[in-house]
Amino acid sequence: MLLTMKKLFTSAAAIVLILFNTFAYSQTNTTSPEMSPEKAAFYTGSYPNLFTELLGRTPSEVEAKINSAFDQLFYGDDESQRVYYPVGKDMAYIKDINNNDVRTEGMSYGMMIAVQMDKKEEFNRLWKWTKTYMQHSEGQRDGYFSWHCNTDGSVIDSNSAADGEAWFVTALLLASGRWGDGSGILNYNAEAQYILDAMLSKTDSSDSPHVVTNMFNKREYLIVFVPVGHADDFTDPSYQVPHFYELWARLDNDNNQFWADGVKASRSLLKKAAHPKTGLSPDYSHFDGTPFEGWNNGAENFRFDAWRVAMNVAMDHVWFAPGEWHIRECNKLLKFFYDQGIENYGNQFTLDGEPLSATDQDHSTGLVAMNAVAALASTHDYRKEFVKQLWEIPVPEGHYRYYDGMLYMLGLLQVSGNFRVYK
Repeated sequence: MLLTMKKLFTSAAAIVLILFNTFAYSQTNTTSPEMSPEKAAFYTGSYPNLFTELLGRTPSEVEAKINSAFDQLFYGDDESQRVYYPVGKDMAYIKDINNNDVRTEGMSYGMMIAVQMDKKEEFNRLWKWTKTYMQHSEGQRDGYFSWHCNTDGSVIDSNSAADGEAWFVTALLLASGRWGDGSGILNYNAEAQYILDAMLSKTDSSDSPHVVTNMFNKREYLIVFVPVGHADDFTDPSYQVPHFYELWARLDNDNNQFWADGVKASRSLLKKAAHPKTGLSPDYSHFDGTPFEGWNNGAENFRFDAWRVAMNVAMDHVWFAPGEWHIRECNKLLKFFYDQGIENYGNQFTLDGEPLSATDQDHSTGLVAMNAVAALASTHDYRKEFVKQLWEIPVPEGHYRYYDGMLYMLGLLQVSGNFRVYK
């Protein structure tokens, strides 16, 4: 039975690889938010560009804007603009300016941005720094990453923040598809497989702070918050990236059915976690989607992690169009923020919509970017206003440019149709 299933998955993977090889990197055609699964970008290679479709910007204008933002965030002024810092002749890191450290979140985002923009040198530099200083190569944590380090590479915390691993795997798989595999640590597919194997090869679950556990709860098929102790008893809605798991289900060498089940579980969690009226999700949740209290004061509310849920829902819709819920959710979410005032809504709320931050001063670029991405799955006429906000807001500078800047850059790529599957 297992052998038969493995043969089926192998055959399915071969068919998918043929589909992948039809993809091209070019300016995108527009796609209706109300598309059916067979017309989703994964199958057609056609990605919507809302800057051209809704704002009338030319492809050359869009390309220039993206390149300008990349140049500033990666090669701008050392003190006020850049977040990407080369080290020696072949490494680099993405720096969290506010906290003066390096995080797997930022490194994986930087690698994803690099592969989407065909920046192979920057990708390889970031990956070598990550591999050298952040990834464990032995013991319980073998294959996992220390979630943050000092800029000299010394480890601050050896535990893992599970979203970093998810983005590393997907960035490596896309790099393998776009550029092919090299040798050693530049065999991108082999490196991705190593992490995928590690995610499911630890202890199933434990409340001991000294026992490292699986990155995904095997009963729930859901990614955990941190794979150790009580931190593996809950999740983070913004860690739910079912469109990534769809790729893993096709491209992993071994655990295809688990990832396929994980796709379903992740989409279900996103639905359960979103407030029925506002569409807002909490920073952390139980595996049944109810808000999780007791860690990181206020994590039961819509805060900084939860900004990214809109991106994940919308990109799942663009890549795979799994159902009408994604459209309804993005419509609901954008209506909430539109009603708050399109130009000055705050950045933190209770799930039922009570503000927890001031307007104007707390109108954050990162949240503006994520809401613009939600427009990819929205059918509201005023989705154009959210896209316009992203187009007009400046590239983040200054002390808080790291998180806002990474989300801004991802938002530009996604809204412009340049966040693609490569194989």
